[in-house]
Amino acid sequence: MKVTTKGQVTIPPEIRERLSIHPGTDVEFAVEGNAVRLVPARRGQVRGKRVVERLRGRATVRMTTDEIMALTRGR
Repeated sequence: MKVTTKGQVTIPPEIRERLSIHPGTDVEFAVEGNAVRLVPARRGQVRGKRVVERLRGRATVRMTTDEIMALTRGR
């Protein structure tokens, strides 16, 4: 099996079926020494992690958490 120029590999159908991996299934890679394991992603954590990573460093207002909380609570 070869890795494409985009870093992709095809998971053989028998493995996808056995592990119930379908289009849209979130997976993670676990590095163990010189080996890599493909594991199902923990539901919910992957999406949240992606959102946080995408938004990290984009804030333009320099406010403390307490200042933001005061604004949202109308104080």
